[in-house]
Amino acid sequence: MWPLFALVLGLVVGSFLNVVIHRLPKGESIAYPPSRCPACGHRLGALDLVPVLSYLLLRGRCRYCGGPISPRYPLVEALTGGLFLLAALFFPPGVEAFLVFLFLAFLVALAFVDLDTFELPDPLTYGLLFLGLLASWALAFPLPFRESLDGALLAAGGLGLVAGYGNLFLRRFREPKPEVPVGPHQVHMAALFGALLGPGVGMALAFLSWALSGRTGRPVVLPDRLTLPLWPFALLLAPTLGLDLLENLKGSLLAAGGLALAGGLYWAFRPLPEEEEEPVAMGYGDVKLLGALGAWLGPYAFLALFLGVFAGALVGLLLRQRKLPFGPYLALGGVVAFFFGEAIFGAYLRLLGF
Repeated sequence: MWPLFALVLGLVVGSFLNVVIHRLPKGESIAYPPSRCPACGHRLGALDLVPVLSYLLLRGRCRYCGGPISPRYPLVEALTGGLFLLAALFFPPGVEAFLVFLFLAFLVALAFVDLDTFELPDPLTYGLLFLGLLASWALAFPLPFRESLDGALLAAGGLGLVAGYGNLFLRRFREPKPEVPVGPHQVHMAALFGALLGPGVGMALAFLSWALSGRTGRPVVLPDRLTLPLWPFALLLAPTLGLDLLENLKGSLLAAGGLALAGGLYWAFRPLPEEEEEPVAMGYGDVKLLGALGAWLGPYAFLALFLGVFAGALVGLLLRQRKLPFGPYLALGGVVAFFFGEAIFGAYLRLLGF
């Protein structure tokens, strides 16, 4: 009965996620008004809202006006139900299973919102992050708290640097306008000083830059054309100073991740002013999503990143699309890494002969 219960619960949650996906990007309440037909505005009854079945029985049309209903709705319901069923095969009934259900629900919502808007809403990315940290702190699930926190910071810091280099190359090394008081410049500074002086000092200096920028109203930062090219040299310098390269890399990513997630949280409560957007290779929504995955997956968040890049590149080549939302592929990589990451990594090691 447990897998059947999980399937039915997933179908019902998927119906709710359709409301979240539709209303959250618009800033509308997800609780009121009740569900209505998007074509005629008629309030839907209970028989119109049975997950998947209502769509099939009504043949994809509104009962009241005959207008077409997007197949997206039963797809989200069926996908969520299938994921909950998968989770029930891995976890017995209990608190841990319901935490996994929440993890999957967040990822489904994030994936479809990003498909529609090319944005990953902060309430969902930070909700997923804090849920993972809270579960780790209270229950040591899915990881002990220290591993969960390190995983979030390392993942966000790593992808923050990838975004920094990608955007620098996309702009042909033209210096972007720094955000005041905090933005990617501080993330790159934290990475550089974290590699040289350790994560604590790297984070402290970047936070000092944040404070000075806020106090003066002007950017007090080092240019990306300096910090990003120097970062790999700082890592290579570590062995010559008798330092451990891997520890320096870890310290650098921890510092960068701390600034990326703290800065993103700041802008979540104080939105950026309306300005003409500059072209970017990757937005910071993806950085925050990978940080959230790091809280649930630990080091396997980088496996999720690899799987997401592979899946996104494959779909981009098949569809011949140059611009794709990365969130759905990160979410896919996160699901695969969560359930099968250890098996995939073990198979890879066996392939290498270890």
